[in-house]
Amino acid sequence: MADDVGLFGPGSVTWKVVGHPVALVGGLRALILQSLHPLAMAGVAQHSDYKARSLDRLRRTSLYVVATTFGDTATAHEAAARVKRMHAKVKGTDPVTGRPYSAADPDTQLWVHCVEIHSLMAAYRAYGGRLSAEEQDTYIAESARSAALLDIDPADVPSCTAEMREYWDRMRPELCVSESAREAIDFVLHPPMTRELLPLQLPLRVTAAAAVAITPRYLRRMAGIDRPGLIDTATVAAVRPAAQALTLPLLRNAPQLVLGSEVAEMRARAA
Repeated sequence: MADDVGLFGPGSVTWKVVGHPVALVGGLRALILQSLHPLAMAGVAQHSDYKARSLDRLRRTSLYVVATTFGDTATAHEAAARVKRMHAKVKGTDPVTGRPYSAADPDTQLWVHCVEIHSLMAAYRAYGGRLSAEEQDTYIAESARSAALLDIDPADVPSCTAEMREYWDRMRPELCVSESAREAIDFVLHPPMTRELLPLQLPLRVTAAAAVAITPRYLRRMAGIDRPGLIDTATVAAVRPAAQALTLPLLRNAPQLVLGSEVAEMRARAA
């Protein structure tokens, strides 16, 4: 339907944040942080082919975000249904904790959701533009709509920045750096020289550096990727002007990851 703007619509803060090119920086930050949850990482390590088909996996994830953000209601629900079918197959035992895991587990999905939402907002604030305190609260509250697509109880989703901080504090004792997590983080920060990734080495590394710069320091220390604050300052100073001009290297040199046509098409349908 022409008047179906989906879960959010053009007046939402979500369209503003997710529609900005620096969402790619937020996406890499999310990949780094999601790996620190042992059950979430076990599912990736035992069921994902991210090392062999990294661009495909990134594109699938990006398409899901685009579909649920900018697609009409039917498109959003169809995308979620595909993900739930995939999640139903991802289960096993985490070798680090000895606990069973399932990608369909609401607590694990809530972690993945909160990390993604928080990372996209962090990237926008650092490199994209200003968000007032009210806009930040609204953006977080809006995210409960997409969380519900994956059967996460909206009541469990943080509804403002204060509740998001409380959630991060509550999750802190649950996090750790397994060998699989180290491998995943290293893959993001130092992509291998494969035929697929070789042309994208510089833009990927620049974008990964931008992601590390907006990662909380205590999590960087946990992951072994901390660095002097001066490097963070220099990174933000270099990337922000480029992002503001929509010339972030990854966006210029790797258009297949941008999904610009998909965003434009879905926005046009929803307008």
